[in-house]
Amino acid sequence: MADHTPTGPVELGAKMDYAEHDRTYAGFLALAKYGSLFCLAVMISMAFGFFVGGFFSAVILWAVILAAGFFILR
Repeated sequence: MADHTPTGPVELGAKMDYAEHDRTYAGFLALAKYGSLFCLAVMISMAFGFFVGGFFSAVILWAVILAAGFFILR
């Protein structure tokens, strides 16, 4: 059978670029935050448009929710 156990020295890998790590994590958090806001706004405006029956009023509500959410989350 083939033996795949390492025999050489253990590599510790490259040095961490902590500034790049922080920028990537901040970008991920922003994407998650604003992506969730977008999905929530779409779901609420779809429910509003279904129960009230107005497409343009649902679009206006979507825009208002997005604007308020961007203002609150920044």
